[in-house]
Amino acid sequence: MTIAEVSRKYEISADTLRYYERIGLIPPVPRTKSGLRDYDEESCGWVELMKCMRAAGVQIEALIEYVALFQQGDDTIDTRKALLIEQREQLLARMEDMQKSLDRLNMKIERYEQGLMTKEQQLRRFHEEKQTG
Repeated sequence: MTIAEVSRKYEISADTLRYYERIGLIPPVPRTKSGLRDYDEESCGWVELMKCMRAAGVQIEALIEYVALFQQGDDTIDTRKALLIEQREQLLARMEDMQKSLDRLNMKIERYEQGLMTKEQQLRRFHEEKQTG
């Protein structure tokens, strides 16, 4: 696939894809004889993984380290696994923080809704008293 096709497929700019490759966030992409990037299935898998991890807030440095370890081969399997476990723990902590924030927002919204309902009930009683009075 061309860089333009990958850009469209994953909704990532071509500049970002080049940047990812340049900094080692994805392994070097195969090239055509004329030197153009020719994304294969493995390259696309890396792009998809990095897009997912970045969307989850995983740090670029950790992902670059993971790719570098991957390229070193099977001797780094335990280190890669430990890195992923550490990133998972950080992600879980961020999710817990986000859940607390969401719960607090929901509570505040509920208070506003309860307050509005109280005001509506007061208005309804006022209009009822006015009609019967």
